[in-house]
Amino acid sequence: MIRISMRLPLLLLIAVGCNSSGEKILPSKTEITESVYSSVTIQPDSLYQAYAIVGGILEKNLVEEGDPVQKGTPLLQIENTAPKLNTKNALLALQLARENYNGRAAVLSTILDEIKAAKLQLKNDSVNYGRQKNLWEQQIGSKIEYDNRKLAFELSRNNLTLLQSKYNRTKNELETQLSQAENNYKTSLIATEDFTVESKINGTVYALYKNTGEIVTTMEPLAAVGRTDAFIIEMLVDEVDIVKLKIGQAALITLDAYNSEVFEATVSKIYPRKDERSQTFKVEATFSKPPEVLYPGLAGEGNIIIAQKENALTIPKAYLIGENKVRTSAGVITVTTGLQNLEEIEILSGLDADTPILKPTE
Repeated sequence: MIRISMRLPLLLLIAVGCNSSGEKILPSKTEITESVYSSVTIQPDSLYQAYAIVGGILEKNLVEEGDPVQKGTPLLQIENTAPKLNTKNALLALQLARENYNGRAAVLSTILDEIKAAKLQLKNDSVNYGRQKNLWEQQIGSKIEYDNRKLAFELSRNNLTLLQSKYNRTKNELETQLSQAENNYKTSLIATEDFTVESKINGTVYALYKNTGEIVTTMEPLAAVGRTDAFIIEMLVDEVDIVKLKIGQAALITLDAYNSEVFEATVSKIYPRKDERSQTFKVEATFSKPPEVLYPGLAGEGNIIIAQKENALTIPKAYLIGENKVRTSAGVITVTTGLQNLEEIEILSGLDADTPILKPTE
């Protein structure tokens, strides 16, 4: 923060009689600074407006204006009766699918018991079939008894194969049903989250635009959130001056809330699009040392320094005729001009410090 005071350059006045020639002065050598004027508005860094992605009725604001928030902090809640019911139903379906897959009364457990019994039956039928086969090969027993033992063995083997296939198929179906139930539940949770607007950054709630019971649409902002510890300077620059600016230039800022104090800043961003309504370009700057207390919307003025020169030969602008002429005792001469501010203009050539100039007559 610095304080500056206005200082007019010391001009050597040459007193003359009250005649038609007017006042005479000599050009003076002084420091001159050329700057671009802009209006100034203070805004929090990363300021954004929060929107809902679903329509409805505002159930309640979960924060107050001025509250600090973290990324992910819920800001407001929209009525969501249907999504809540859908989430409960999806959770019940998920619990049932899990129970069927790995619970106490799981379908797979029943099939495993059947497979265990089928294996025992197959083992028994295999033994009986083997014994009867050996007897038949020794021409002991009847052909019918042999065939019955063989048929029982084959039926047991086929039954075990069918049960194992049933187990694998059922397991795949239950896994699919469980995955679908999990996906449905996650989808319902996302739908429920859509009805809660959360903060995208760590910062402060600077505005709430809706009250409880009001209609919420996806086209209207619901809150404004921005950084708490960092502010930017928004400057509006006339289109005739925008080509003179570049990132990194110094700027001097005065704020209405801080009277005559002047704050140093640096141009950090130049927006390339012109506002057709105001015919201005937006430029952002950052404080070198910001004031201790800042609020969004503080207004003021700024001067962006585009050039400075010491020991420059200058004359008051009031003595310039047109864009590049001055009047001397010998007549009107043409000069080459350089830097300029509101009061003075630099003379590069065509005039020296020893040549008096006359103020043009109106």
